[in-house]
Amino acid sequence: MSIGGATQRVWILRGAKVGDFAQMRALSRALGWPTEVRQLYFRSFELLLHAWPRATLAGVDRRRSDVLAPPWPDLLLTAGRRNELPAQWIKAHAPDIRLVHVGRPWSHPRRFDLVVSNRQYGLEAGPNVIVNTLPLVDANGQSIESDPWLPRFAQLPRPWTAVLIGGNSGPWVWTHRRVMAFIDALHDFRARHGGSLLVTTSARTPSVLSRALEARLLPPAYVHRYGRDDGNPYAAMLALGDRFVVTADSLSMLSEALATAREVLLYDHLREVPGLDASQLRWRPLVHRAALAFGPRRMQRDPQRLHEALRIDGAIGDLQSDRVTARGDAIHDRDMARAVAAVQALF
Repeated sequence: MSIGGATQRVWILRGAKVGDFAQMRALSRALGWPTEVRQLYFRSFELLLHAWPRATLAGVDRRRSDVLAPPWPDLLLTAGRRNELPAQWIKAHAPDIRLVHVGRPWSHPRRFDLVVSNRQYGLEAGPNVIVNTLPLVDANGQSIESDPWLPRFAQLPRPWTAVLIGGNSGPWVWTHRRVMAFIDALHDFRARHGGSLLVTTSARTPSVLSRALEARLLPPAYVHRYGRDDGNPYAAMLALGDRFVVTADSLSMLSEALATAREVLLYDHLREVPGLDASQLRWRPLVHRAALAFGPRRMQRDPQRLHEALRIDGAIGDLQSDRVTARGDAIHDRDMARAVAAVQALF
């Protein structure tokens, strides 16, 4: 998909989060305009600057980051809290730039020309805010580097169930009890449906979960621990998986799995192992609950609300349920068309 008419120059402000960058890259590819990436690194005190947000580069480690200088682009894409103040600084120096934020901004949406959000957040649609169903995904542009991985998977019986694992996020905290329940659920699913498990962890996966998967997951299975020096099989698993299991904390992984139009099953260990325990007294779960209870609606994040909507829509099932018919590719096509049209309208 690309926009007709005049070509605009695009910058992507890239921070540390892979999911944020993937969404911006997906949008830029859909636009079809020349795009440059500006990599930014941040100082440890960057969070404090948002107590009184203003356009500044004070939080940027300028010695390590790419230079932000003219010639300025026509369109600036940003995502994530850290990129917001540098993006506002660029906008202050080049007021004609169209500034588009993907996801949920910490600053008020009126500070952007357009916000492309999704239903996990509490933002309401408005003149400069569109609310898609899912995070944006480049369904046609995914890197399919499956050849190096095929020999490692070839001896495993099919169907291949690709298991995409996030980590601790908000209310989702992996305890030993929840790790063991997850592994048991994977064994039970494979016993019911056959085939093999292709498992990959991520940068956020806690070591208690990574180690347990390597030590306790029974064959036939392939387990890849994130950070090993033999490459990353994530793109290959998206290309080769016959169906997917995704942990509930990662909407980026869920969105990319849905874009394959294959069966997608969610594993939500808060649902499967309910009840309060000491993990819910950690900093992230407490902040998450406080934000839901007391924060402004636009700052709230509730992925479980989106999960339930996807279940009702028939786009996902649960690991311990029967198979479903995935319709995630249709959702993505609709979301991306809406985002592209909104960006086009800015010009």
